[in-house]
Parts: sequence; structure tokens; C-alpha cells
Amino acid sequence: MDAITGAWQWLTTAANWAGEKGVWHRLGEHLHLSGLCLLISCLIALPVALWLGHLGKGGALAVNLSNVGRAVPTFAVLVLLTLSPLGTHGDWPTIIALVLFAVPPLLTNAYLGMREADRDVIEAARGMGMSGPQLLLRVEIPLAYPLIMTGLRSAAVQVVATATLAALAGGGGLGRIITAGFGNYDTAQVVAGAVLVAVLALVVEGALVLVDRGCDPMRGRRRGAKGPRSGEEGPTGPGARRGDAAGAGADGDGGIDRQAGGGEVVAARKSA
Repeated sequence: MDAITGAWQWLTTAANWAGEKGVWHRLGEHLHLSGLCLLISCLIALPVALWLGHLGKGGALAVNLSNVGRAVPTFAVLVLLTLSPLGTHGDWPTIIALVLFAVPPLLTNAYLGMREADRDVIEAARGMGMSGPQLLLRVEIPLAYPLIMTGLRSAAVQVVATATLAALAGGGGLGRIITAGFGNYDTAQVVAGAVLVAVLALVVEGALVLVDRGCDPMRGRRRGAKGPRSGEEGPTGPGARRGDAAGAGADGDGGIDRQAGGGEVVAARKSA
């Protein structure tokens, strides 16, 4: 309880939010680093995953190769890159380590979304004469959009949470608050820094959920595809019955099956 109370006091002290070592400055550094790493990861993973998913070849190999990065801890990669000649080039060791960490969920989810898209819809679009790029942009990507956004949200939260390691390599971000607390043996500051990172990750997740709902290319069609709510009746009357009958006869095999089933019921009644 003392650590929690001390963390609350630390967070409510205005002096801890101002200046180059304050929370606002560290938050800006953290968002800049996380956004840059996420952008680079998307530019690498998404085109590869979408194209391989469209072709249907080589995707399994690419996914397995990207998952190799998950087997190596990000902290170990960061230490190795920092000790290499690349360590003299600012934040690049941290950027590379975070990009390697964010690529697997982006690549895996985007590829699976492309491969799990409804093949009947894709074949129908191909039969209408759509070219390969048109099929990719207008059919496959909208169908794969939910899984693509799932991978993006997962990668974003992981990058935001893991970007605290940048402080161990001399970088900025909210991790500097935590390392400073360890250096000063200030447990309250350490807890306060951890709370800030956790809250930021939750805020990023919530913001991406709103973006997902607002940018979903299929949201209007999904709402239109929903039937009457529970307790509501559909349209009635002769016109509605004629419309239902026409729909039953026009919906392909399903209509034929229903008509055949109806004939069997009528024959059974007559025999009875």
C-alpha cells in the first residue's frame, strides 16, 4: 500500500510532469518512438502478407521466418545491437529490435485474413472480370480487414509496452522514469512509471478499436445484412408473400431445395 500511495503522490505532483525529465516530455518521446517502429513494421509486413495471401504461395514460409523473431527475447536483441557498431547511431538499435518484435503479428494476421477470405466471393469477383489488383483492393482486403486490424492492435500494444526498454540503451520514453526510480531506490516512482505505461497501452488499444469501427469497409453491409430483431415481424400481406416466393425461386439451389421439400409435405398430406 505504501508503494501505491507513494505512486499516487508522485503522479499528482506537478513538478514531475514539467521539464525535459517530466512525464509530458517522456510521453512524447515514447509515442514518437512507438509510432515510428509501428509504421516501419507495417510498411514491411503488410505489403508482403497481402501479396503472398493474394498469390497463395510462400506465405507459410514467410510466417515461419517472421516467427523466428518471437523466439529471441527483445531485450537480448536490443543488448546485442547496442553492443554492435550500430549502437553509436542513436535509437536505431531500439527501433530495429521493436520492428523485429512487431512484424510477426502483423504478417501472420494479415496473411491468415487473406487466406481465410470467402473463396466463393473471390471466385465470383474473378468471374465478373476483375483484374488481380482490383480483386486484391476491392474484395480480398475488405474481407481480410478484421484480422488485419487485430494484428495491428496486437502489434501496437506490444510495441508501446516494450518501448520502455529503450531507456536501457540510453533512449527516451516513459522507461526513463522507471530506470530513474530504480537508480534512486524510489519504489513509488517505479510504480508510477509502470502505471503510466499500462494506461498508455490501454488508451492506444481503445483508440485503435474506435479506428477499426470507423474505417471498417464492410460495416454498412454488415448492418444491412442483419435480419429483423427478436420480437419483430417481417413484412406481411400478399405482396410480401409474392416477394418471398420470388426470392425462394431466385436464390439458386436453396430455393430448389425448399420447393422440393414443400412438394414432399403436400404429397404426405394427400396420402394421409
